[in-house]
Amino acid sequence: MEGADLAMKLLSTWLTLVIGLILLPSAFGLSIGISEIYMKILVKTLEWATLRIEKGAPKESVLKNSASVGIIQRDESPMEKGLSGLRGRDFELSDVFYFSKKGLEAIVEDEVTQRFSSEELVSWNLLTRTNVNFQYISPKLTMVWVLGVLIRYCFLLPLRVTLAFIGISLLIIGTTLVGQLPDSSLKSWLSELVHLTCCRICVRSLSGTIHYHNKQYRPQKGGICVANHTSPIDVLILTTDGCYAMVRFDVGLVVFILRALFMFCLQVWFALLAMWDRVLFTFCSTVAFLYNPQFGDAFWNSSKYNMVSYLLRIMTSWAIVCDVWYMPPMTREEGEDAVQFANRVKSAIAVQGGLTELPWDGGLKRAKVKDTFKEEQQKNYSKMIVGNGSPNLELD
Repeated sequence: MEGADLAMKLLSTWLTLVIGLILLPSAFGLSIGISEIYMKILVKTLEWATLRIEKGAPKESVLKNSASVGIIQRDESPMEKGLSGLRGRDFELSDVFYFSKKGLEAIVEDEVTQRFSSEELVSWNLLTRTNVNFQYISPKLTMVWVLGVLIRYCFLLPLRVTLAFIGISLLIIGTTLVGQLPDSSLKSWLSELVHLTCCRICVRSLSGTIHYHNKQYRPQKGGICVANHTSPIDVLILTTDGCYAMVRFDVGLVVFILRALFMFCLQVWFALLAMWDRVLFTFCSTVAFLYNPQFGDAFWNSSKYNMVSYLLRIMTSWAIVCDVWYMPPMTREEGEDAVQFANRVKSAIAVQGGLTELPWDGGLKRAKVKDTFKEEQQKNYSKMIVGNGSPNLELD
């Protein structure tokens, strides 16, 4: 009995501290300073670790590890220049060598797969999963790493699981009860309150630190919001600052549950950029996300990790730090078709978030290459053959 009483006392003390110090402040959108102190200590620790690595490792090795080096070195020259050394002005059988070379490059290291892999860090963030390029570890750094493992798995993980369980449970119960009410302004207000409160708790379960910029451009109720897509938690990040309803999110059962939970939030449509070419509209608000991988990698490579593994990775990270930029609404210009408008908005989001703009969407990693991409290369080659394409290249 004494053991049971002690366990109950420890559990009640744990829940009291969680509810009093974290749950209630996060539910009201407040902070008592614990997160700020934690982030300051974390930043100082990572800076110290970086200095230790730089002192112990050769300078050349640090510089080499700072850059992301691919498996092969590609020739990025256009088709006309690549074929100029193999052919004359007419068709020649030697052209097959150029296309074979490009095909082998795509098999060894294609551009699509690269874009769905986490970027290499410039300095180690004391997580084992990112220690690929940083082999030098001093005794002091090893002790700090061991301490970090104990903190992340023995303290932060149970704390985050507790907060996530409470937040999700309240979200399910709250949306179920609110959903039984007749449509009215009260129902909308309660729905928004439930979602804001519970999502703030869930973001706090990830030690989320979110910096919102340009709040004057925050999407208005009844509008359409378009954003780049990194992770399923994108919705949680935005919902801590306003309610959104997802239009489409193709990542399986988890998102089916999220859509069911958010079905009562119809104030703003949240369209993911990877799917937005299927949505027809002429006016939209835009949002750009940028996660800081130094504290934890929020990117979900669904081809490599299932949802459980992904959640374990982010819940055992130091924190999830994200910058969110609200951008001025964009309107479809006269004479601009849907594809042109989509590309213009995509470019604006990429520039604001410091992202790489690509001519294809995220669905390409699972789907076959569109015929339009193949036909474009075929057209370029046929133009070179008939002589009405790019300017003829003279051979020396």
